Amino acid sequence: MRSTRSPILAAALVLCACGGSGERAEDEILIAAIFDLTGPTADVGLDYAAAVQGHVEWLNEQGGIGGRPVRLIYQDYGYQVSRAEQLYTQFVQEGALIFMGWGTGDTEALQLKIAEDRIPFASASLSHVLGDAEASPYNFLVATSYSDQFKIVLRWIAADHRAKGREGNARVAFMHSASAFGYSPWAQGGEDYAREIRVDVTPYEMPRAATDYTAEFSRISQSGADYIVFQNTSAPAAVALRNGRSLGVDATFVCLNWCANALLMRLAGVDAEGVIGAIPYAPLTDDVPGVEDIRAYLESRGEDYREKTNAYTQGWWTLGVFVEGLRRVVEAGQELNGENIKQALETLDGFDTGGAGPPLTFTATDHRGSKGLRLFRVEEPSPPRITGVRRDSGSSASRTASGRR
Repeated sequence: MRSTRSPILAAALVLCACGGSGERAEDEILIAAIFDLTGPTADVGLDYAAAVQGHVEWLNEQGGIGGRPVRLIYQDYGYQVSRAEQLYTQFVQEGALIFMGWGTGDTEALQLKIAEDRIPFASASLSHVLGDAEASPYNFLVATSYSDQFKIVLRWIAADHRAKGREGNARVAFMHSASAFGYSPWAQGGEDYAREIRVDVTPYEMPRAATDYTAEFSRISQSGADYIVFQNTSAPAAVALRNGRSLGVDATFVCLNWCANALLMRLAGVDAEGVIGAIPYAPLTDDVPGVEDIRAYLESRGEDYREKTNAYTQGWWTLGVFVEGLRRVVEAGQELNGENIKQALETLDGFDTGGAGPPLTFTATDHRGSKGLRLFRVEEPSPPRITGVRRDSGSSASRTASGRR
């Protein structure tokens, strides 16, 4: 297995120099962020972080927000909850108006504090509970939650199982990160939904930094699972994928959000062929209007957008949604504060991401911006080529897409 440690650490050394504290211009808009640049999710965290930083740079080149410059302050927190809590407090005290978070465990730990401080907060985590506008009034999900992703995948599995003429319930092995992120889709509605649609699902924890999953695959094979769903990032999922293929595991592999990307294909190579991916945000190779500014920005810096994963798209548009909220407050002549930004975000109705992601709608009672996504299949891992499998609205078990794209 090819190691990804060196390039991740090398890139992290470049990104770790944060936009630190300093004197603020009177009209400056301060945005804070934490990133995982050196921790266990840095494989996808690096592209996401670079996108948020790049968006701020690009935004200022366009004149900022209503003519006001934007400054980003950020730090690598290494996927440590206590460090996230410390940095959140520090950055809010420095005057951050909005906060870009990262992990499930730390974002859930900060829920009450975020509400008390009235700081509009978008996390890279898509934990379903974070979209509950009553429990988390200042948290917003700018993509389909992990739980809804899992439900959409389970619906596809049930339909695929029937289409192949198999008897009985579809059997699924749910291989997940040993973290709150990994367990989220199962614990937050997935288990009940699987039972409701009669799909048999068994969770299997993936220990951090594991290089072999023979024991897990032995139990999975004994269970007779026909489908294996990963809730993990690209690097560990690629290890498991190559390991499973070498052991002759005969199952359909499916990746949720954070391993459904080009990095998985680069790391797993031919073993990625046939993998189904749940992708809320488009790869930068997708010819849709919503990635044109991103591609132009990267090319202006001498970077090849084809080398970036859809984590870059997600990071860019996560901030982009909040920039729209800030812009609406400024254009309305209101004071830039948490309450006004929150209310502005709650006016987004079918907000157009130009095909980079689904249209987003927030209300005062629902901060889950999207309920659907696209499923893709890897047809040729090298060079990467994916084809559409299905688009699902996510709104009910019966409402699905029209088929291939």
